[in-house]
Amino acid sequence: MGAITIVQSIFLGIVQGLTEFLPISSSAHLNLIPWIFKWTQNTAFMEEFEGSFDVALHVGTLLAILIFFFKDWIELLKGGYKLAIKKEKTLEGRMFWYLVIATIPGGILGLLADKFLEDYLRTAYLLIAIVLIVMGIILYLADEKCKSKTDYEHMNLKQTFIIGFSQALAFIPGVSRSGITMTAGRLMGVDRSSTAKYSFMLAAPITVGAALYKLVSGAFTINLAFLVGILTSFIVGVLVIKFLLEYLKKGSFKIFAIYRIVLGLVVIGIYFVR
Repeated sequence: MGAITIVQSIFLGIVQGLTEFLPISSSAHLNLIPWIFKWTQNTAFMEEFEGSFDVALHVGTLLAILIFFFKDWIELLKGGYKLAIKKEKTLEGRMFWYLVIATIPGGILGLLADKFLEDYLRTAYLLIAIVLIVMGIILYLADEKCKSKTDYEHMNLKQTFIIGFSQALAFIPGVSRSGITMTAGRLMGVDRSSTAKYSFMLAAPITVGAALYKLVSGAFTINLAFLVGILTSFIVGVLVIKFLLEYLKKGSFKIFAIYRIVLGLVVIGIYFVR
């Protein structure tokens, strides 16, 4: 088997599209799957996967965010400009600058932590399993115990900053960027659908930064498998965003918490069997 095949690309693209937006950790799944299927034994696969393929998959889900929320982004940019230049106060202008302020500290800390710890954490499978379980329990408790006091339109600077800052912990596979931001949102009293939408919006600048970093460093390559992975994660990502926003209007995060715990236990079992 050579480097990443088309079949592997489609499979990993589906996984990325499903797990990037659901609070179940895309990084955990993308690290665990090659290990579970023993693709990690293929040096060519791992070099390409760790080099830039994982970023390519994130580009697909980034496109899903940008296109699904296209009108929102246009209004946010207009509002941000009006507030900064013309001092016109609008909801979109306020939310734009909240996103900027919330992204900077979490993004910087996450980048630094990722740079120094990524190589070790990527293969710390037992740690990933434990983190999946622990964060699943925390997500469940935060969702069940915290009352919904505000929505997307009425989020304040403190709430958005803490949610954004929590992204710094997402460098740990198993924590989940969407999982930790949604947990923080629930702890701040933001309703489920609103905290999910804000979490999706926060993902865009972080993913853009990661992709640009790979491009500037020269580590980003492109081939047919990459294009297939991007397209697959994009299509699945759009469907998952639509599903989750509708589901959370009435549903809770309980099912995702249970999934995390079950997956963590399965990984622990596989770890000790091997």
